[in-house]
Amino acid sequence: MNPFHTQIKKSLTNPVLQAALDANAEKRILARKTAFTSLPEPLEIMRQRAHKVRSETIKNLDSYLEQFIIKVEENGIIVHRAADAEEARQIVLDIAKNSTQRRRERGEKIKKFRVNPRRQRHAEQSAPLLIAKSKTMVSEEIGLNEALEGAGIEAVETDLGEYIVQLRGEPPSHIITPAVHLRRQEVGETFHEKLGIPLTEDIPTMTDAARAALRQTFLDAYIGLSGVNFGVAESGSLCIVTNEGNGRMVTTLPKTHIALMGMERLVPTFDDLDLMLALLPRSATGQKITVYTQLIHGPRRDDEIDGPDERHLIILDNGRSTLRGTPLNDSLMCIRCGSCINACPIFRELGGHAYVGDRGQKTTYPGPIGSVVSPGLFGQAEFGHLAQASTLCGACKDACPVDIDLPEMLLRIRAGEIVSHKPSTVKDAGVGLPHSVRWGLRLFTWAASKTWRFRLAQRLAAAFSRILSPRADYLKMPAFTGWGYSKDFSRPAIRPFRERFKSNHEVTENTEKTMGESNTIPATLQDQSLISNIQSPTSKFENELSSLGGNFTRCTADTLSNVILILLAERGITEIMAWEQEHLPEGLLESLQEQGIRIEHTPHPELRAGLTGSLAAVAETGTLVQTSGAGSPQSTSLLPDIHIAVLRENTIYENLPQVLKLREVRDASSVALISGPSRTADIEMTLTIGVHGPGEVHVFCI
Repeated sequence: MNPFHTQIKKSLTNPVLQAALDANAEKRILARKTAFTSLPEPLEIMRQRAHKVRSETIKNLDSYLEQFIIKVEENGIIVHRAADAEEARQIVLDIAKNSTQRRRERGEKIKKFRVNPRRQRHAEQSAPLLIAKSKTMVSEEIGLNEALEGAGIEAVETDLGEYIVQLRGEPPSHIITPAVHLRRQEVGETFHEKLGIPLTEDIPTMTDAARAALRQTFLDAYIGLSGVNFGVAESGSLCIVTNEGNGRMVTTLPKTHIALMGMERLVPTFDDLDLMLALLPRSATGQKITVYTQLIHGPRRDDEIDGPDERHLIILDNGRSTLRGTPLNDSLMCIRCGSCINACPIFRELGGHAYVGDRGQKTTYPGPIGSVVSPGLFGQAEFGHLAQASTLCGACKDACPVDIDLPEMLLRIRAGEIVSHKPSTVKDAGVGLPHSVRWGLRLFTWAASKTWRFRLAQRLAAAFSRILSPRADYLKMPAFTGWGYSKDFSRPAIRPFRERFKSNHEVTENTEKTMGESNTIPATLQDQSLISNIQSPTSKFENELSSLGGNFTRCTADTLSNVILILLAERGITEIMAWEQEHLPEGLLESLQEQGIRIEHTPHPELRAGLTGSLAAVAETGTLVQTSGAGSPQSTSLLPDIHIAVLRENTIYENLPQVLKLREVRDASSVALISGPSRTADIEMTLTIGVHGPGEVHVFCI
């Protein structure tokens, strides 16, 4: 039995895995449906717009890449092009080597770190370099962690799901929820063994343990490494979307930031970015917008006190250019939301770890998109059989926010019609199928080529199946065909579909006519829409922020200091981090100091509260907009447990496109769009507040 079939049997007989996958699919699909009801336009219209944008981008990728790279370099980011995984790994190693050398030349001490998630070294041991990573599938694709470990560099995954699987020595099982295959009991046992905490199944307790273990990693890491969700060609912006706060940590606190980006992850303009940001979070996690959306334009400027001194962008090809113009061209349009994976009935039974190559090697990308991308990028001979793990039901296409025709590409792989930059010995169709199934397909082709043969075959199949299986359950086919352990063959109906269709045709027409006559929007929905439209931006913002777990308080300039003092007194806080006075209402810091509050303006990880201003806010998503600059460090809204933000009512905008047009957003070295407290649902899809960023967000609106 080949490794793929072995993994199939292993997955199907694992009750814990089956329960975990069922829970993920049900919750993700429900959250996605709910989130799409709040789109500003009909979903299908936005899908087609997104399809057009992504298709046009891939078609003209060379020119957009050239424009993007010019802008990125003008912004002060160092750009590297990597043709393949080996070159990308070497670039990261070279950057790490140079960073270490510069650190020693400056006389900086090599920091010690406390927890090695793979080998659990003792606290007194030191490493030459520590890299804090946020989730990036490109780093998994190129095998970066193994290369860093081989070079004596410690790489720590800081996304909660990635951290869990790293502790267990496993690859991610899902591109959005890496630990989707685990139940809380297994995570509790892992944390008990690796972190030394008491055995528990309480998810908030486990999340707090991860926060405590990783806190020092963020503070000690000299290099932060992240992915890139989108690059904006017109401005050279790097857009990163996250929920936990670790993405902001690794791009803000370390001296050096390395961003890994697949060459296809571009959008031409900010308007196109807005479209993608409306679809990606809703498709991936069921949110209108992620908690943190970052726009990075460059390294720290001379007058800024936080942010990296260097930013590097590695643009990876690794076979992507080879796929352009082939039957798999549209796979490059993928925005990595994972919705096709959640919708796929095969993934729901197998999980990500079952998608393996012909020698048992794991693929980075599972599910329908993985069954297309893996043969294209890593070789059809090695991964072409994954395309057989599909019912071709079309659920993946229906779920895709950019309307990629995945079933069509799966068929092209089955037919052996792909070109890969990896050498392949496959020359015919039916890759991954046993000979018995190939002969069966030839027999089916012969029978289906003539109407009378096909009708006769239908009758014979129905009669034969009922002889072997007189009951109304499924007929299990012999294992040598490859079906008995991986798929079920439904018992054929007594009457062929054509006959049933004809008899039901009249009923269907009448039903459609009736539905057409009553196809109007219910009055209750019309009322809700009307109420939403007449709400003021301030009220919309308040409602959205509250729904995200944030706190909103209206006040005047005269009462602002009093309401902040009440909040601090309730928490027993007497010392806070704060932006400089020029970015806050006049006299606010002086008033707080007069009441005994001590103010720090430099990053201080031990302080519990941070006080910031806001450039603007987005009403429809409850989002605060903060730009980096002199006297307004990003870490003030990131390191403390409590984020206190002052917002002026006249800076609340209706939607994100209005904010993205602001000059301050385009000019800042870094922009953070903050939507509520940090959160995660990486353990059993259970929402937990306060992961690596603040657990409380309080907005005082003047």
